[in-house]
Amino acid sequence: MNSSSLLTRREFTRRTVSALGLAFVGIDVGNAAQAAIRHRFLCCDYQGNKVAIIAANGSVEWEFATQTPQDCWSLPNGNVLFCYSNGAKEVSRDKQVVWEYKAPAQAQCHSCQPLPDGRVLVAECGMSRVIEAGRDGQVAKEIKVASQAKNMGHQFRGTRKTADGHYLVCLMDEKKIVELSPAGTLLREIPVDGFPHAAIKLPNGHLLVTLGTAAKVIELDKDLKVVWQLDENEVPGNPLRLPAGCQRLPNGNTIVCNYLPGPFMGKQPQAFEVTRDKRVVWEFTDHARFKTMNQIYLLDAPGDEKKNDVLR
Repeated sequence: MNSSSLLTRREFTRRTVSALGLAFVGIDVGNAAQAAIRHRFLCCDYQGNKVAIIAANGSVEWEFATQTPQDCWSLPNGNVLFCYSNGAKEVSRDKQVVWEYKAPAQAQCHSCQPLPDGRVLVAECGMSRVIEAGRDGQVAKEIKVASQAKNMGHQFRGTRKTADGHYLVCLMDEKKIVELSPAGTLLREIPVDGFPHAAIKLPNGHLLVTLGTAAKVIELDKDLKVVWQLDENEVPGNPLRLPAGCQRLPNGNTIVCNYLPGPFMGKQPQAFEVTRDKRVVWEFTDHARFKTMNQIYLLDAPGDEKKNDVLR
């Protein structure tokens, strides 16, 4: 059987399973003997109003209802940290809220991150600021971020504090990423050709960036030159609609959350893993239980978020 017929079988299976609203795990069609890659992961379903842990077989292992969650993390103690429209919470596996930051009423929270000192970073649209909340749930540090966005809900998306204490903030409507010092001083602006949703600093100093409705994922080197790019229609069966969250794996592969807005909802995989040479080796589809998957955190990949080596 040649590779084209394998792809046809895979595409037929994917479409059939998707139509039934069930989970689908893809395989590397370039090697029929290779066992299917499976992942256990945590995810945010923005329009489905929940965070969930999905087992490697596609079953829902754990879920927690919350309003429009945008970012999520698995913590070393087994708890789940996530931000939602009005703040951030840490929730235990028995669904007890063990920590919470409540944002001001006018804020919209679209990014969060656990920090090595126990604080939690939260980016607040509408407030034009990034804050670090302490274990008492109060603001321990505030970084103001200049924004010219007319729609306050579109000020920021992916925001991360890097190992050197700098802040990377995706100014979505302004089509740029800013890097701020620990004191909040503007260090540089990085213009991009689209609406950035994630900007992940890699160990080699490169930036992995998703560009939302521009339907692209790019990797920029230290000179901000594009050294890898995934375009809208490069991956058969997985056209980019709105790439949101992403994760770079130790093997060099990239996990992409393909947020499916409007007419695309329910019609293709919601997340996939792609190799450096742009082969899909895993994908996830479950339209019966999930609507718009905008962040993912693999639970079977090595790394420690407190050491900044979970690259998402």
